[in-house]
Amino acid sequence: MAGGGMPTDAPGVSGGYLTGKRLIFPLSLVISLFFLWGFSYGLLDVLNKHFQTVLGVSRLESTGLQVMYFGGGYLCFSPIAAEVLKRKGYKVTILMGLALYSLGAIMFWPTAHFSTPQNQKAAFGGFLVCTFVIACGLATLETSANSYAVVIGHPATASARLQFCQSWNGVASFIGPLIASKAFFSGANANSLTNVQYVYLAVACAGVAVAVMFFFAKLPEVEESAVRSGSIVADNSEELGLDQYGHVLVQKPLRKEYNMMAGFVAQFCYVGAQVTIATFFINYSTEAAHYTSEEGARLLSYGLLTFTIGRFVAAALALVLESNFIIMIFAAINIALCAYISNAHGHGGVACIIVVFFFMAPMYPTLFTLGTANLGSNTRRGAGILVMGVSGGAVFPPIQGAIADAASTRISYLVPMVGFVVVLAYGATHWVKRGFHVLRVKGEDVPAEAVVGGEVVDAKEKRSSVVEVEDMKKI
Repeated sequence: MAGGGMPTDAPGVSGGYLTGKRLIFPLSLVISLFFLWGFSYGLLDVLNKHFQTVLGVSRLESTGLQVMYFGGGYLCFSPIAAEVLKRKGYKVTILMGLALYSLGAIMFWPTAHFSTPQNQKAAFGGFLVCTFVIACGLATLETSANSYAVVIGHPATASARLQFCQSWNGVASFIGPLIASKAFFSGANANSLTNVQYVYLAVACAGVAVAVMFFFAKLPEVEESAVRSGSIVADNSEELGLDQYGHVLVQKPLRKEYNMMAGFVAQFCYVGAQVTIATFFINYSTEAAHYTSEEGARLLSYGLLTFTIGRFVAAALALVLESNFIIMIFAAINIALCAYISNAHGHGGVACIIVVFFFMAPMYPTLFTLGTANLGSNTRRGAGILVMGVSGGAVFPPIQGAIADAASTRISYLVPMVGFVVVLAYGATHWVKRGFHVLRVKGEDVPAEAVVGGEVVDAKEKRSSVVEVEDMKKI
């Protein structure tokens, strides 16, 4: 493993990736991580509205939770997590993430317990610190788990595999608001932080339980040097191989991975759009459609259920259709829906937001897969950079909050529309470069050619010439 030694209890993956039944155990472990951070994210949007009521913060101030969660944790800590992943491997990185996640959840207990009407602002500051620690843990888990789900299996099904794992994230994010709507908004709890303590204590216990499971599990490690379709070692010691389209790959410096950089921008804008869609959902439903906060939280859980269904549907579609085509069409639909939402009144606008959840469901895993494709030994650091794109969730909500305070929550939904425009541009660029394919292209269906050193080189010829060089070296 580049950058560090292979853990002694972690069996390596021969041939570059696992197949068949060998995938079940490691993917099951990874799915448990997706479930944990999905539940945590589902609680975040409900806490946003709850703190407005209990702690007397404005809509703009309440977005401090998103700033700390996505900006503090993901932007600041993802590079650290990527470096740990590069040096220590997946298992150590995952355990570090679970430790930070559980610590941040436990910190909610004293913060809520000592909150009083006299120290509301200080208490909100304490919750921001707790959220930051949790976000550091989640950034670490996302850096490792997303990358692991992509590289552990065959690259041709990487997008569908990550979509499936991320679907369980959606299941948990649906359960979170459903529980929170009862725990935070019903009866005496509507103006109390008592149940916040117990909910996050349960979250901490779940994090510790999963950490124990990972500690004793033998998690297969995947070396970055394993090229998916078989590695070829050239005389300049660079690793060459074939991508899922049959194209020859040449290792490049991380700074020259322009597709990854564009993927970061698209991820930044997408997550910003996703977070704003959810963050102000309850505000939109109470203002534009006159629902109560409890009803709004329940409707948010329905939206997240739609999001979950969208993930599973997208996982199935990714087995048939090109991922870049899917994300391009879904982004175009969401642009139209956001335009309507910003001008709608009543229940129709709320219904459209719920539909937006469905069509934005596959965007994060698809962008992650497209952005980290064919990075070779840059895969783990590239994964950290793509996860840093989650920091868009810290930038977009304050902008939308300021517009909501100055104009209305309804008008503020033009902000996520901008994010979907960037996603559409990135998806369309990939679709054009890949030849306008709608159905998923398999490696054997595409001519095995690539530009190497300014010339178009057939993959088979390149392979045989490299073998000849290696044979001469042996002589």
